[in-house]
Amino acid sequence: RSDPNLSATAVAARANAKFGKLRAGSVRFSQPPAIQGLGNQAGFSMYLVDQAGLGTEALFATATDLIKTAEADGRVAGLRSGATEDQAALKLVIDQEKAAALGVSLADVNAMLSIVFSGRTVNDFQLGTALRPVIVQGVAGSRMQQEDIQSWYARNAGGEMVPFSAFSTVEWAPVAPSLSRIDGLPAVSISGAAGEGIASGVAMDAMEELVAATPGGWGVAWTDLSFQERQSGTQAPYLYALSVLVVFLCLAALYESWMIPLAVMLAVPVGILGALIAAWAFGQSNDVYFKVGLLTTIGLAAKNAILIVEFARELEAQGRTAVEAALEAARTRLRPILMTSLAFILGVTPLAVASGAGAGAQNAIGIGVLGGMISATVLGIFMVPSFYVVIRRLTPESWRKPLAVTTPRPS
Repeated sequence: RSDPNLSATAVAARANAKFGKLRAGSVRFSQPPAIQGLGNQAGFSMYLVDQAGLGTEALFATATDLIKTAEADGRVAGLRSGATEDQAALKLVIDQEKAAALGVSLADVNAMLSIVFSGRTVNDFQLGTALRPVIVQGVAGSRMQQEDIQSWYARNAGGEMVPFSAFSTVEWAPVAPSLSRIDGLPAVSISGAAGEGIASGVAMDAMEELVAATPGGWGVAWTDLSFQERQSGTQAPYLYALSVLVVFLCLAALYESWMIPLAVMLAVPVGILGALIAAWAFGQSNDVYFKVGLLTTIGLAAKNAILIVEFARELEAQGRTAVEAALEAARTRLRPILMTSLAFILGVTPLAVASGAGAGAQNAIGIGVLGGMISATVLGIFMVPSFYVVIRRLTPESWRKPLAVTTPRPS
């Protein structure tokens, strides 16, 4: 869509502004989650947990104050709470001492309440060719008003019918329509999104900081996609390090050297730098899609470096100096590097400029890979030969061994 006003964010904002004027109910529009099945909306989702047992009123009040404080912070936006206003409910108070004195057991009272309101299937009968259930339940007209409860009777141990008014009272009381629990502790849900140009991880850190600064003993429990992000966020550096280590070991086995693979690995930061600059320039966040694009950039940057290093190694084995081999390799491999890189850059350009449904994920991958490939191609063609020469000069003489020339065998 060429018109920004037709984007999902803009449509949701207009709908929220219109339906926010309703007083009969609360309606909220939000974008779907990035990964279907993990949550009901985009952004982060969490629970504010009452760890100190301060009660429902304090929990809901703290959630409201937390949202007001977070909205003024700037790192988060679109906050909303799952807390609902108390509603009037009919409360039946049973005097257990009076009930015991009258011979009425609580089990019988609970069973009668269950039958009156929800009913109980006691038998089945055949009506024509169909089997119909026999359900015992209180008549609707006798369970509609508050005073109807006082006219009910319960059977005591002696078989006598005792009115409810003899051992119970009925009153209206405010109660929460629903209350969630996390690990047995009362909790209220809070959802929102990161501010403009703010990464989701930064927004989640901001919420944890604000909750920690709130007095009273409150905790945070992440749910849905936010829980997965928190679980995997701390593992990302180790996964990147493991990926680099595996690539390095494979190159070391290929070149039979511990130093030459460093010339290839030094080209990787060049591509990463371009991806980071592109993401920063276009306001992209460091989300899971950008991380996927970053891994792709690492592989493509290493591929370009391998084309130069492999050819330079063969030329040096033929008797050229390291400088001559590096320069000749860069000139010879320039065309295939430009061809493959340009083809990939043109391939990811539609992702970088995509709009409409699903454009957020496409932009996150496309912009990062596009910037990384441009950087790895434009700068890498000049820097990789320099890396190769520096590494060869830093290699101790005791580590050096004659480089074998790989020539094809005659068929």
